[in-house]
This record gives sequence, C-alpha cells and structure tokens, in this order.
Amino acid sequence: MTLMLIALTASAALATAPLTVRAVLKHRRAAEARITSPAGIVEGRYVTIGGVEQWLQIRGEDRANPVLLVVHGGPGSPYSVFTAALREWEKHFTVVHWDRRGCGRTLRRSGPESGTFEQLVADGIEVAEHVRAHLGKDKVILMAGSMGTIVGLPMARQRPDLFSAYVGTDFYVNMLDNERQGRADTLQRLREAGNQRGVAALEQLDADPRTWDVKAWGRRMQWSMGTDPSNPNGGLKKLFSLLLTKPDYSLLDVVAWLKGFAAVRDGMFEQFMRWDARADGTRLEIPFHLFQGAQDVVTLTGPAVDYFAEVDAPAKSLVLIDGASHFAAFTHPKEFLAALRAVDANA
Repeated sequence: MTLMLIALTASAALATAPLTVRAVLKHRRAAEARITSPAGIVEGRYVTIGGVEQWLQIRGEDRANPVLLVVHGGPGSPYSVFTAALREWEKHFTVVHWDRRGCGRTLRRSGPESGTFEQLVADGIEVAEHVRAHLGKDKVILMAGSMGTIVGLPMARQRPDLFSAYVGTDFYVNMLDNERQGRADTLQRLREAGNQRGVAALEQLDADPRTWDVKAWGRRMQWSMGTDPSNPNGGLKKLFSLLLTKPDYSLLDVVAWLKGFAAVRDGMFEQFMRWDARADGTRLEIPFHLFQGAQDVVTLTGPAVDYFAEVDAPAKSLVLIDGASHFAAFTHPKEFLAALRAVDANA
C-alpha cells in the first residue's frame, strides 16, 4: 500500500465512518491526554517564525522538566499526531512539536509554502530560541526523526549553544545510497517471498536513484514498508489511526495534515534526494545520541550505525531498539523513553 493510498484510505474513512464513532474515540483520547498537574503546561498556538505564523504544541506535566524539541519527518508529516503514543514522555519532558511551513496547522493558517531546507533550518533555530525563552531554559534537547534529520542536524551544527544534546532517530545518512540499498534489500525480500508483482514493480525502477522521480521513490517506499519484517506498514497504520482521533483536530485539520503530507513531499523531492549528512563533516559540538530501530527498512539501520561510529562529539550513545523498524519512537515509545531519560539535559 502506497503512502498516498493510505492517506486516501484515511480520508475515505472520514467520509464513511459515523462521526459519532470518531467523537467517542476523540473523547477517550482527550481523557487520556488530560494534564492536571499545577506545574504542567498545555499550549497550542501560532508563533511568527521567519515572518510566517507557524504552529507550536507544548505539553508536559512539570515545567521544571527538560524540554524536548521534536523536528518531524515526512518531510511534511507533523509528529504531534503521535501525542497519544507519547503520553508517558510528558511526565519526564516538556515536549514541543512544531508544524513546519506548508505542514499541518501551519498550512491552514499560512498557506502551502514549504520553502527550502535552508529556510527550514533557519526557522528551526528561531523556534528553538523562542522555546528556550518562553520556557525559561538555557538549552533544550533537540530530537529529529527521519527527514527531520535534514533540518535538525544543521540546526545542531549551526547553533550548538541552543542545545544540550542531539537525538537522532530514523536517521538518514546519504539519501542516494540509502535508496539504492533500500531497493536492493526490498527486492531480495520480495524474491524470497515469491512476490512476483512486487519484484516486477521494483525491477522497473532504475538501480540508480538519481534517475527517479517522486512517484518512483514512492514505489520504493511502498514495497519496503509493505514487506517490513518487523511489522508491515505498522508505523503508518498507527500514524493515520492517531491522526483521525487526535482530540484537538477538526476534520479540516485532518485534511490539512494530509494535503501538507503530499504537497511538501512532492515539492521538496529534488532537495531531499541530495541530502548527505557527511557533507559538512562528522564533528558535533554537542552530545550525539542515535536511537534507531534495529531493523529499519526505510532509513536503513546499517548506514546509520556506520555514521554514528564516525561522529566526533563530546559524548555519544547508540541504542538499537530490537523489533523496531521505522518510527521506532512511536511504535516502541517505552523503550525509546528509557533511552531518552539517560540523555543529560544539562550538558
């Protein structure tokens, strides 16, 4: 099932499922998400970043806790939809989600512009400065997932003074190498399973990803996720289930999330295919932590581990989450939280 097909399935579910069912599920999620601690914080608001009104969600049970700024992937998929899965995290961190240009609620207010990755890095730095001042913290922990790597890693390199640590997950190293190997690995699984339809679909793709368009890339993603030995399409199924039942999301919010998901991916395809984490060296001025699914078939685990070995940083830690693939933070939130709690927020 392609990413777009899953998105269309989610949209169709909205049109056919009784709204009362969705209302009941949203009510249940809202009760589970409620924060009543006097020291807690629950905020959702627009902040002007880079001249554009952009959406921030801030949640946590104690303002004294370390701040975790989450940079989402996609590149157009705000991770605030995973709030319900991360409820336990909010007992130990103040978790900040940011809907970037052209994504989610920022799309609703400010339109479909996605910009360049360079602009997104500048925006991210401004978001970090705002969050630090707003929450009264000297530094925050920066966590970037999947294509959030393309934004988060340059943020950490350009402004290490803002961050106590960098946490990478679903880590992209070199996009072309990742896609070349990802296609080959998926073809092997398909051949071993005797899936001739899948084999034919991927054999139609050139072995060199430099020749691909966004549709070809989507085909690689479709078959890689669909043949994921850990949990076929598991992360995406969870994502769209939570999207449809997010307590503070109207139907218009859901539609905007889906539109941004597709539009930003299509608009930034040529940019993200050029990504190479080694282009600016492997030195970081802040601690570097890699928490990766041990069997990630999208952002391949092997290259991420190799990159980790090359990184020169004041401190490093590597955690491979067994049984997890892509979206390890959200499919295995307890194991991921255990790793996060070991990160020194005062470095």
